[in-house]
Amino acid sequence: MQPLQFLVPLDPLVAAESVVPFVVLALLLANMVTRLVAHSKHVEQAKASDDAELSRWTPHSITTVLLILASFAFLIVAPHGGMVMAVLVLGVFLADFFEFESRKVEARNEMKMERPKAAVTASLVALLYAGYQTLFFIVEPIWTSIV
Repeated sequence: MQPLQFLVPLDPLVAAESVVPFVVLALLLANMVTRLVAHSKHVEQAKASDDAELSRWTPHSITTVLLILASFAFLIVAPHGGMVMAVLVLGVFLADFFEFESRKVEARNEMKMERPKAAVTASLVALLYAGYQTLFFIVEPIWTSIV
């Protein structure tokens, strides 16, 4: 018996192995939508307040945390694809973090608020890989006939 075997319920996770990539894809899409809404809320906050202190939007933070957890679950059920996905998702998280900090600087200095370009680009790369992992069965017959 392993000492940490009760920390992660492996049997239910292995049973849902085919669903985990779709969960990651759905959370990536939800995260992208919440990022755009959060950016519009940050622009409104910067215009509305005099002290220009921005706050994180809770739904975007929740989708980010769930996305990280889902990518780690994907790492358990599919080690190779999960490792790539986890690295991409952590890149999205880091880009989000630094984009938010740069928006705070822009708001404090009354600069024009830019869109979160780095976070959007990182999410698009992660979305492409998640789409490859989940939707490859659509192009698999054509792919195997060529390769």
